Amino acid sequence: MTDDRKAHLLYDNAGGPTRDAPWIIRTYAGHTSAAASNRLYRENLAKGQSGLSIAFDLPTQCGYSSDHALALPEIGKVGVPINSLDDFHVLFDSIPLAKMNTSMTINATSMWLLALYIALARERGEDEGALQGTTQNDIIKEYLARGTFIFPPEASLRMIAEMYEYCLDRVPKWNASNVCSYHLQEAGATPVQELAFSLANAISLLDLLRERGKVTGADFDRVVGRISFFVNAGIRFVEEMCKMRAFTELWDTYTHDRFGVADERHRRFRYGVQVNSLGLTEAQPENNAWRILIEALGVTMSRNARCRALQLPAWNEALSLPRPWDQQWSLRLQQILAYETDLLEYPDLFDGSPVIASKVAELAGGARDEIERILGMGGIRAAVESGYLKSALVRSMSERMSAINRGDLVVVGLNR
Repeated sequence: MTDDRKAHLLYDNAGGPTRDAPWIIRTYAGHTSAAASNRLYRENLAKGQSGLSIAFDLPTQCGYSSDHALALPEIGKVGVPINSLDDFHVLFDSIPLAKMNTSMTINATSMWLLALYIALARERGEDEGALQGTTQNDIIKEYLARGTFIFPPEASLRMIAEMYEYCLDRVPKWNASNVCSYHLQEAGATPVQELAFSLANAISLLDLLRERGKVTGADFDRVVGRISFFVNAGIRFVEEMCKMRAFTELWDTYTHDRFGVADERHRRFRYGVQVNSLGLTEAQPENNAWRILIEALGVTMSRNARCRALQLPAWNEALSLPRPWDQQWSLRLQQILAYETDLLEYPDLFDGSPVIASKVAELAGGARDEIERILGMGGIRAAVESGYLKSALVRSMSERMSAINRGDLVVVGLNR
């Protein structure tokens, strides 16, 4: 090995080249029933998946039992139906909770699903303090992009705050919420909007926690350290990578300057990723395989802004729910990137690049202006209730679709 290559490798304590640990490798899954979903989870874990990402059906997301008349057309269609603790016993059969990192894509009913997860650990005799994972629990993006909210914004935010206060000492490795920019991009957000709206959401949540006064001093800093994000990665992978570096810089600045968090470990931007599904096409769906690969690079190549967990859609998700083989193909993509390439052997490849620095500064500057505008309105709740954020997303999506229809925004196999 040449001296030049040695100078750029990571080294362990013994002075030899080493590799970063890979991110948590997941697939997003859940369908039909708890038993069917459990079989899929155990199969995927046996294939090398290193964490779970649970998809719940719409009745579960909206707080309806499966025997409710409104639930009947949607039971098990886009996720697993959960009605009781008995369903959780089936869903996690033969899966040790304390050794698993479990992400639950659940929002309005997050408090109840986490309660079931803790109750399951207690009934099994597992240590609830060892549970690791995330309840998505971002009600703001439900108002902006999805619509599975139940309670008004103020009450919803209060419940999120209460979950942080509960988890801090009882379930200290649990992320009580996952601030989602993913769905904002799916609803048309530009990179600046994705940065600004999600960071303003997180800042407003911390403002609320500080106002409540239940956690103070070092405990408040620990709460800041439990804030996590769920981010989208689109096809413009250089811009997306710069967006992630901008996220990292902005979060570090706001948590230090606004909230006085001195320990840089608590200021670390912690995020998981699902790459963009909006850009997956029904026309020539085989092209989606390459889109997914390129989007994965945007959140893995920059070491200083690399994701902590990654889940990839299947190539044919624009057509239907993926088959086990389709999910395995997406799983193998992550494993090849993490285990076969030399990506994890090097420091950040982009530090010192004037092109990258300029783009990061442009994105961060635009996002900072928008964040201050939202905070000046009174925070994220006021910006939602006034319609400001929703109107901005509608305009961005309209501009995107018009650009595709004109051919200004090229989608291969669709308009070229």
